Amino acid sequence: MQKQIRNNPGWMAVGLTALLCACSPQGEGGATAVVQPSGADPGAAKAADPGPAAATAGRPSPVYQDAAPGIAVGPVVGTRVARDFQRDYLASPTWKLFAPPDSVGMPLVALVLEGSDRVTAGELRIGRSDNAASVRTCLDTPAEATGPAASAPVDIGGVPFTHFTVGDAAMSHYVSAESYRAVHHGSCYAIDLVVAGTRPEVYDPPRTPPFTQQEAATRLADALTAVYWVP
Repeated sequence: MQKQIRNNPGWMAVGLTALLCACSPQGEGGATAVVQPSGADPGAAKAADPGPAAATAGRPSPVYQDAAPGIAVGPVVGTRVARDFQRDYLASPTWKLFAPPDSVGMPLVALVLEGSDRVTAGELRIGRSDNAASVRTCLDTPAEATGPAASAPVDIGGVPFTHFTVGDAAMSHYVSAESYRAVHHGSCYAIDLVVAGTRPEVYDPPRTPPFTQQEAATRLADALTAVYWVP
């Protein structure tokens, strides 16, 4: 059984250069936006989203599956699977990005973009908390949010999520994320599409990033479509 962990308040101060605000589509007029891969036909959104009850039909074996009813993730080309958030090139190993010091939860899985390094790294993180206080504050936006939460929820595998953008910066480091939060079957689920790194010009000689920050953001947004729910 995974142990729940408490947030370490002394985590590395890294942050955002306000650059990744378009990772996920938003609905208009109060409708729920459905996450689709880049270039997908918007008109096919409802047909492509059968909802939690039929989520597993015809899918390949998941790379991660929580106990039912819970969350699952299908394979995503160009990523590797990790069962913790402890990487030396990314911020905060806690269960959700920018978790407050008293927050309690557990990392479930991360899809790490292949090639991620200290210059530019990206990963899709999923964490969960069953702690009553963390569930109660699940949808709260952190102080690091770069704006208010989106007015319309985002549909991820048939479950509506609150969506907001977060980021921070210090010295030559940055971290940014498109963050999604939902209470489902009594648990708080946190999904963070994290892009982090260091300005390449601070190295001697300057280093070449494995991919651009925008490329990382786009790939992580596409990977979000691999998330579904086990009924």
